[in-house]
Formats: sequence, C-alpha cells, structure tokens
Amino acid sequence: MSKGVVFNIQKFSIHDGPGIRTTVFLKGCPLRCKWCANPESQRMETEYLYDVKKCVGCGYCVAVCPQKALSFDAHAGRIRKDHDRCIHCGKCTKACLYGAWKAEGRESAVDEIVKACLEDQPFYEESGGGVTISGGEGMMQPEFLGELLDALKEKGIHTAIETTGVVSPEIFQSLAAKLDLLLFDLKHPDDSMHRKGTGVSNSQIFENLCWACQNNHEILCRIPVIPGFNDSREDALGFAKILKENGLDRVQLLCFHQMGARKYEMLERDYAYKGTQALRKEDLSDYIQVFKEEGIDAFV
Repeated sequence: MSKGVVFNIQKFSIHDGPGIRTTVFLKGCPLRCKWCANPESQRMETEYLYDVKKCVGCGYCVAVCPQKALSFDAHAGRIRKDHDRCIHCGKCTKACLYGAWKAEGRESAVDEIVKACLEDQPFYEESGGGVTISGGEGMMQPEFLGELLDALKEKGIHTAIETTGVVSPEIFQSLAAKLDLLLFDLKHPDDSMHRKGTGVSNSQIFENLCWACQNNHEILCRIPVIPGFNDSREDALGFAKILKENGLDRVQLLCFHQMGARKYEMLERDYAYKGTQALRKEDLSDYIQVFKEEGIDAFV
C-alpha cells in the first residue's frame, strides 16, 4: 500500500462539494498561481512555516539545527533560515516550545486517511456528503490517490476532487473514473494570460475538461475571480464561450480573499497580491450578469 504526502484533513467542510464533507489536502501542484491561498501546498516535500509572532527568541531551534541553517537576527527580532542548507529534518519544530515552527506535510498511509474520514460517515449519509480531495493538485500523487479513492468507494463514500486539470490525459482519465464529482478550476480563458498568472499553459486543462464532458462525468467548473487578472467582462465572455462549447450551463465563482496572506510571510516568499482588497459577492454582480446573458447559471 502506497503512502501520500498530506498537509491537512479538514472536517465539516460545506463548500467543497455537496453535503457535509471531509476535505483531504495533498501536497504538490504544477501551477504557481500568484494569488494561491495555500502556498504550502505547492511543493511536494514537507515545509516549515515560521510564525514570528509566536517566537520569543529563545534560540533553541538555532541550537538544534544540524545544518546550521538557522540564525537569530537581533535587529529584526526573528529567526532567519538558509533554505539551501535546510534538509527538512524537523528538529526545529520539535525544539520550539511556543509553536513558532510548524511542519506542513507528512507521509500518510491510505488506511490512516480512510479511518479519519470514516469518523464522519454518519454526517455524509445524513447530508449527502462525502470526501473531497484538494491541494495542491491531488492527481500529482496518482498511485496514492487511486488507492485512496478505491478504499473510500469500497465504503460507499461519495468522492470529489478539486482539480486544476493540469495532469496527463492518461492519469486524469484513470482517476476521473474513480470520482463522483470533478470540481474543475478555470483560471483564465487566454493562454498567454494563464501563463502569466499561473506559470503554465491552459491547453492541458481544456483538453481534460473536454474529455470529461464528452464522457459524461459530473462536473462543476469553478473560477477564482482575481482582481486585475480575470475579472473583466471580456474574461467572463471568454469563460462563457468555453463552458458553452463543452455543454456546461453552471459555474461557481470564488471571491478573491486574503486568508492565505500570512502564509507567505511564514514561508519567507513574496506575495504578489499583498494589500489587494478582497472581493465580496456584491462585487461580482456585473460579472455574474455576463454569464446569465450567455445562458449560464453563475453563482458565488
């Protein structure tokens, strides 16, 4: 039985598919979206987030680091990490008495994840819920994900995935057969803009979306609406055209938010949308109207 790298299991989710759900977050993503709310999900390996607000400057983590990757910056009042030296041993997290260091990502066996999900099976049955795979991009761990989905289906649990669609057709098609619902993210209808915002082309996304539609998979496309990137009338029309070409008449819009902003600080990464105002449902009224004019039910 294979193992996967998981960074969170979220109980009682109500926005990741029908009913009450457990959302399992897998690490690894082929995209580098500039607005990503889960930057800790992008790399496959375990990462360590440093919260300067919890740090008291005791220096225990510096002392135990075998690679001397950590040092205390007295001027800034914080720990600095040499990322090239770090070997991800996790000794800093164990040494910290105040929770300033947090590990994101651990190897987990399929039966361990299934056991955690089954704890809430009565809620799935009552609400028509189930388990949703998120990330990152869960299909980047295809062997583990395939075994996990098989185990969940054996227990009669509804399965869904939040997918970028950026995966080889062979892997996508084999895993789609094991899923009851594809929550399919669309970032931009234009390939050039898609590359600028995510670092990759959108051609693979639309190829897999087209296949899934032609093979009658249950699909809900979702668009994260990002200020200055894909929030124009022209962008909405481009999305509407793609949806109609694939016979889809519903789309969920996700409002840009700042809930992941602090994670960039804790990972010592630049955040392109720092200070950008979050969007509210009311901000999308004109955007929604474009879809309605094109015969598509758009909702937040």
